[in-house]
Amino acid sequence: MSRAILGGAVDTDEETLVSAVLVASRVLVAVAARSLAAAPADITLAQYRVLVVLASRGPQFPTALAGELRSSPSSITRLCDRLEAKGLLTRASAPDNRKQVVLAISAAGKRVVDAVTRVRRAEIAGLVAAVVPGRRGAVVAALNDLAAAAGEVPDHSWSPSWAIGWEA
Repeated sequence: MSRAILGGAVDTDEETLVSAVLVASRVLVAVAARSLAAAPADITLAQYRVLVVLASRGPQFPTALAGELRSSPSSITRLCDRLEAKGLLTRASAPDNRKQVVLAISAAGKRVVDAVTRVRRAEIAGLVAAVVPGRRGAVVAALNDLAAAAGEVPDHSWSPSWAIGWEA
């Protein structure tokens, strides 16, 4: 694992970077699992991920949601059936084609996402407090680069459409 100093910054080889991200992902998965306890007891991780995608990207066609989650449409349908029964998402006909279904997070679903996010944010705040202040900018830049590479939508860009859904 080689490191070279470039312009005062440390340049790390790809394998070292992958290993560091893998370790960080284990930490964040543990935080995510613990924070899910803030959701109702009967919300699974897969169901929560559906809610997050609908909260962040707005109403979706089931096939688009399945693609986003890299899941089969039939699995998404079953997940959404359960979420709809819990009042956490809504289904409506698409405005331009009543045969198409549009899925949207409900106000109750948004409250679940918000509750889990608050718990997750508090635990992450404790972790980042341990990062040396002079290195925080580099951590922010690196994490933003990873999020962008994954196509993740920043929190401040989340769709407000969960409140109104799509009207037929």
